[in-house]
Amino acid sequence: MSDRRTPLYGAHADRGAKFTDFGGWQMPVEFDSISEEHAAVRGSLGVFDVSHMGEIEVSGPDATALMNRLTTNDVTALDPGDSQYAAITNAGGVMLDDTVVYRLPDGIEAGEGADALAGLDRDLDAGSGDPAYLFVPNAGHDGQLYDRWVDYRDGEGLDAAVANATDDWAMLAVQGPDAADALDEATPADRVAGLSKFEATVAAVAGADSWVARTGYTGEDGFEVMCPAGDAEAICEAFVDAPRAAQPCGLGARDTLRTEMGYLLSGQDFDPESEPRSPYEARIGFVVKLDTEFVGRDALEAQKEEGVDERFVGVRLLDRGVPRHGYAVTDGDLTRVGQLTSGTMSPTLDEPIGLGYLHEHYTEPGTEVSVVVRGDEKRAEVVIPPFLDR
Repeated sequence: MSDRRTPLYGAHADRGAKFTDFGGWQMPVEFDSISEEHAAVRGSLGVFDVSHMGEIEVSGPDATALMNRLTTNDVTALDPGDSQYAAITNAGGVMLDDTVVYRLPDGIEAGEGADALAGLDRDLDAGSGDPAYLFVPNAGHDGQLYDRWVDYRDGEGLDAAVANATDDWAMLAVQGPDAADALDEATPADRVAGLSKFEATVAAVAGADSWVARTGYTGEDGFEVMCPAGDAEAICEAFVDAPRAAQPCGLGARDTLRTEMGYLLSGQDFDPESEPRSPYEARIGFVVKLDTEFVGRDALEAQKEEGVDERFVGVRLLDRGVPRHGYAVTDGDLTRVGQLTSGTMSPTLDEPIGLGYLHEHYTEPGTEVSVVVRGDEKRAEVVIPPFLDR
């Protein structure tokens, strides 16, 4: 049983949430039903508590160098208010985690990020001082990656402060076609409506100074609101209560939504121990910038030149059955050609869909394969995610 709880645990319990242990946290898996919550996000508005995600703050003269050594993307491309998706790899190019990196207003010191938002000038260019970053590890990885950043910093003699601020921040994901209108109503005029995808800003959400980013994990338009932990309940109530009446959503709908989009789930679609994969195998090679000197660069450069044997794809079952994590994929004649890492019945499409790694010869869209469901080969076809046109 996990012993970590988000600042909203009590509010979730009052709303009748069913909980599950996820990444060392007690998290709501559903409030009403997964299908209702899924439909609300696809059709209107849902709000998720994602405070189980980690927050690591990095600042100081060598903060940019440290971030560039330990993530695969190029943080020098970020201005304050920008963010980017990246992988974190070991020396062999195997993904330890994936993450989003935010460039905070300059001058924020690591360990003060959430509190420092209060009273900040809303002009991100008005700050001065050393660069500051916030990156978001997946649930349960914050301690491991904090240690990795500190060890590398000390080993290389870099001048940067690193703080595991996971307990200081809360994070809410406000997702769906109505998300922009809901955020616009909850914030001062023109603070968030003009944000582009992967842009962020400081804004008062329901009166609480927050870091608001136009990012998400559902495929719909949406925002992630990061705030001091003590402000989480007031912000959540501002969306869930009338007149906005956002549907509270749990991890069940989060999983079906991300599976329809083909988004990776750390610890399941890749894991350094049980499912060791590189960004190229996982089909996120676009986050690898080989002109930077990050840990794992040489291994990934060689892999890019040589190609990969297996690649991450989707499958759609043509026969009855539901694909699940760990199910074998065959050529229809009992020869194994890959394995699924995720699977579900798509609530939007009402079709069984899965994600996993297949031999490169079987990754073309429309290729006929089979998924072994309870000992039976079920006909399927290969799909390059997303399954939905978003």
